[in-house]
Amino acid sequence: MGKDVVRTEFTRADRQRFRQKVRQCLDVFAQMLAESRFDTDRPMSGLEVELNLVDEAGDPAMRNADVLDAIADPAFQTELGRFNIEINLPPRELGPDGLAGFEDNVRASLNAAEGKANSIDAHIVMIGILPTLRHEHMNAETLSSNDRYKLLEEQIFAARGEDLEINISGAERLITQADTIAPESACTSVQYHLQVAPETFAQFWNASQVIAGVQVALGANSPYLYGKQLWAESRIVLFEQATDTRPDELKAQGVRPRVWFGDRWITSIFDLFEENVRYYSALLPLCDDEDPAEVLARGRTPQLGELRLHNGTIYRWNRPIYDVVEDSPHLRVENRVLPAGPTVVDVMANAALYFGLVRALADQDRPLWSQMSFSAAEENFHVAARDGIGARIYWPGIGEVPVTELVLRRLLPLAHDGLDAWGVAPDDRDRLLGIIEQRCISGRNGATWQVDTVHSLEQTTSVNREQALREMTRRYATHMHTNEPVHTWPGI
Repeated sequence: MGKDVVRTEFTRADRQRFRQKVRQCLDVFAQMLAESRFDTDRPMSGLEVELNLVDEAGDPAMRNADVLDAIADPAFQTELGRFNIEINLPPRELGPDGLAGFEDNVRASLNAAEGKANSIDAHIVMIGILPTLRHEHMNAETLSSNDRYKLLEEQIFAARGEDLEINISGAERLITQADTIAPESACTSVQYHLQVAPETFAQFWNASQVIAGVQVALGANSPYLYGKQLWAESRIVLFEQATDTRPDELKAQGVRPRVWFGDRWITSIFDLFEENVRYYSALLPLCDDEDPAEVLARGRTPQLGELRLHNGTIYRWNRPIYDVVEDSPHLRVENRVLPAGPTVVDVMANAALYFGLVRALADQDRPLWSQMSFSAAEENFHVAARDGIGARIYWPGIGEVPVTELVLRRLLPLAHDGLDAWGVAPDDRDRLLGIIEQRCISGRNGATWQVDTVHSLEQTTSVNREQALREMTRRYATHMHTNEPVHTWPGI
């Protein structure tokens, strides 16, 4: 959410003041874009990974405060659910050793954190949706003890005026109600950050939207929720439903959801922030004392706190980021489409595919997004989330094609070129993209391994679904810590 808050109630005057302040921030942001006031000299990349905590049985361990105390590392932070934590890696230039540096850092940090968590009978699992979550785990007590989460929950339900409905139809069907935003905490993801110049932001954001479906299909790792086998990447549809502030009447009127793929290609980052202001009411109308116009007039960099806070409550799958480091402002694309896991090396292979593809597509003379409709990109995204690595998606110049064939024949060479343009070392480029290649050839990713393992346990032993999910989760955690890519994991 961007910052801690003091729990409070909001008046109409608070909301009016916040709206005025956000619009003022938007005007100042437009001026900064026009005056080219952004840091573009050493573009950095970033990585965040959300994690789950389990006990010895593989069930969720609601102990993130205790685990964070034991880890005692500021890189690890609280997340929405008490069975969640998050690690934020220091930003790095991609360059020759950027991806390898991220990989080494994550592995070392996770290994150290796992040892500390074990000391208080908890384990860390990197997975999109924890398969052992049950309906009874999702209640108001599940939320972490941070006032911003309680306040966010109050505001979402105040906007809705009724309970949430979770209705997902996949291999099996799940229909349930929630009177809390706790189901959102089931969705643990990886976020890749890419700093870009204002004049190229639109190309990188559009490219990120184009390949979102490909990313999700290959990286799917969330097939189970509440004991039901749903989508290959159920996290996508769950997150869309678990944070929906719209009752049915507003959906019918075409009011935009807060979890949003978007509805058009853009020409500037300003388009996205302007949409935020035009279409979305404030969930957390908290104002600070900064006068951004006055700060800018003094030659300093405004924080634009209200604009950033508002942006943090609108969950685009590719989110625009304005940030300030040492009084120097910069812009980033935050790619949020992928689940966590299965291993660190899988996460970095997914990163190599993302960073390579968006660079190659952004550099093309004839943009790919000029050859396909935005609705086709959105359809690809949801088809990929539903069908995973077996999905067929649309691609310009080809038509409908199996996503694995598209990647093997067309996209891996592009990603190779994009990583070369970033200056990534050839050995790392080939090693990480080789994992993507083998994932496509084998047809195995995190979602298929989970489903195959559960089905095998159910068919060859006397365990029920709940027991099979626990056993699969324990095996998953063991394989995760080997850091062998998921396509090499043994079956039963």
